Amino acid sequence: MEKTKVLYIEDEPFLARIVKESLESRDFDVMLINDGALALNAFTDYAPDICVLDIMLPNKDGFTIAMEIRKIAHSIPLIFLTAKTQTSDLLKGFGLGGNDYLKKPFSMEELIVRINNLINLTSASQNQNLKSNDNGIIALGKYTFVPRKLELIFGTETRKLSLRETQLLEILIKDKENPVMRKDILMQIWSDDSFYNSRNLDVYISKLRDYLSKDPAIQILTLKGVGYRFILDL
Repeated sequence: MEKTKVLYIEDEPFLARIVKESLESRDFDVMLINDGALALNAFTDYAPDICVLDIMLPNKDGFTIAMEIRKIAHSIPLIFLTAKTQTSDLLKGFGLGGNDYLKKPFSMEELIVRINNLINLTSASQNQNLKSNDNGIIALGKYTFVPRKLELIFGTETRKLSLRETQLLEILIKDKENPVMRKDILMQIWSDDSFYNSRNLDVYISKLRDYLSKDPAIQILTLKGVGYRFILDL
């Protein structure tokens, strides 16, 4: 079973070390960032399952980071950590897409419970919104995907897909919001990760993004140097 990946953004060295080591001792995979300006690149490179954000950070605050993350990943869980207690701060955090809010000082047990709860809720919602029936028909947001017929349906419009388009879409949605390695896609579809096939993959990704563009809840996110992540906002 893969470890849950936590992007932890905190500039207090002592607290950051304690939280990181505690989470890792509970079998979480943790990337620690101590500068708000580095957060968005870390998010796209690391492809976390959940983000834990301090609000007061150097160069870019947690609210701004949350807003930037929400532009590219609508449903990933976000937990704010802060010493602030005003109601206005709480409302601002939730208004920017935060899922939970933990006031400092906090116990590690409480943080771990909240992380696990959000991961479980997100996973359950994704399973409900991305499922196949007995005929192999997959509900994909506002679309219906029928792999055996090479069809993608939106309302009364049916688009015939090529075999490789169908294979690519199946690979992207197989693990829902988990990242798919670019090399793995190339080997599964073309059995070759040459430069020529890599450029072909870029073309197919662009086509699928265009085909799925009528539902803004669906995104195929490029993870620089890694691969792709299929996102279905709930």
